[in-house]
Amino acid sequence: MRSPRAKSGPGTAPAPHDQPDSAKPEQQLDFYRQMVEIRRFEERAARAYTQAEIGGYCHLNLGEEATVVGLMSAMETNDYLFTNYREHGYALGRGIAPGRIMAELYGRSDGVSKGWGGSMHLFDMGARLLGGYGIVGGQIPLATGAALAIDYEGGREAVMCIMGEGTTNIGAFHESLNIAALWGLPIVFVVINNGLGMGTTVEKSSAEPEIYKRAASYRMASARVDGNDPLAVRDAALLALASARAGKPFLLETMSKRLRGHSVVDPAKYRTPAETAALKDTDPVAGFAATLVAAGLLSEQDIALINAQALTMVQEAVTFAETSPPPSTETLFDYTYATPVPNDSRRLPGEPLFEPAPFSQLGQHA
Repeated sequence: MRSPRAKSGPGTAPAPHDQPDSAKPEQQLDFYRQMVEIRRFEERAARAYTQAEIGGYCHLNLGEEATVVGLMSAMETNDYLFTNYREHGYALGRGIAPGRIMAELYGRSDGVSKGWGGSMHLFDMGARLLGGYGIVGGQIPLATGAALAIDYEGGREAVMCIMGEGTTNIGAFHESLNIAALWGLPIVFVVINNGLGMGTTVEKSSAEPEIYKRAASYRMASARVDGNDPLAVRDAALLALASARAGKPFLLETMSKRLRGHSVVDPAKYRTPAETAALKDTDPVAGFAATLVAAGLLSEQDIALINAQALTMVQEAVTFAETSPPPSTETLFDYTYATPVPNDSRRLPGEPLFEPAPFSQLGQHA
């Protein structure tokens, strides 16, 4: 497979090399397997949401599988990941058990956030996934702070901070890029540009729609890459992380269209029927399968087997979630603070601030 060259921004580091078959055949097949697993997991999550098994909000990585796999394959085990609320695939890519992810979507106690976080707030310190964030851009200052801590302690780790293109119009984005560039922090800011900030096109919301070019304001290295090619994304992410580890933060933009609406309940009426139909031609899972078949690395029988294995994995995750108990109300206030604090209220809604005096004592005076 030929990986298209990442497009470099002004004053940036060089783009990754064009390398035909830049991954070993077994790695390319593994990339495809992971993409199929993410696709089937997200499809099952959408079904569970419509069945009211999943509550709250639910945002899917459908159509972004190649980007997810490429980015996660470039990270090292000790690197830190911060994401927005569209993070199920990234959790899978960091090696978190599918059952624990699905249990969290179901709000069960065996979930990665013990059932209290839900779809938008996956967290696993062991995998160094330090949260999905429901507030747009809420992860950016925290990820920058984590990079500052690594730099302060002289560590080799890097931070990857993922966001959508709509997030690049908030102040925290610019403030964080500025301070990261000033202090040479080991962080890669990744913008997943699916062309739509909810339902508004990037051209109608950004004076500079080529997001990677914004890094030039901070003399930061940047690149734009085809998000439908997992190898191209992997190569670009490796370059970006190497730059970050050398004290030069990086802004990486991946072009990757989502196949569904902004969330499970969004019918995506802002897309014309022609635009919706055209999405099938850019489906990264089908496209990568076709590439591997053409290269003689994948057969129709292989495709069927990988799909069957993915469906089995997803069903096992659902079974795990369904059999996991809901969290106890006694744990509602756990982890509110990192350490105990004075006067920490543990009242449930509707409970009085003070225990009322017994009825027999009412009207009595000391």
